[in-house]
Amino acid sequence: MKIGILLLCILPIFGFSQTSEEDLVKASINGLFDGMKTSDSTKINKAFSKTAILQTITKNGNVKNENIKDFAISISKAEKGSLEERIIFSNILIDGNLASVWTPYEFYYQGKFSHCGVNSFQLVKSNNEWKIQYIIDTRRKDNCKK
Repeated sequence: MKIGILLLCILPIFGFSQTSEEDLVKASINGLFDGMKTSDSTKINKAFSKTAILQTITKNGNVKNENIKDFAISISKAEKGSLEERIIFSNILIDGNLASVWTPYEFYYQGKFSHCGVNSFQLVKSNNEWKIQYIIDTRRKDNCKK
């Protein structure tokens, strides 16, 4: 009986103290969006690997490249709290030091709906940290689940 009570007290400690790789991947991505929401270019840059690529697919199907440093600077000039991207982690795949993540999103500017789409992330784990290596997203104003 005493062993059973002891196990009931100890097991939750072990269960709650472990963080899964999936949680760490989510935390890295959430760090980017927290940086956007707080207009913090340091947080934005920290989310990316040194050789990361940021792209958007336009309405007509062209791919637009965006410089990450320029992106971070432009976001840092926004009023704090004026940019909010609400994401849903719908699919996370991890194999060793590579993660692929699909996140439908809605974007709000100054609390008003702006557009929606999907982010496709590729992350790499280096020095025990998950960093965003590649993002490509879609953007639209129709067929959004507001």
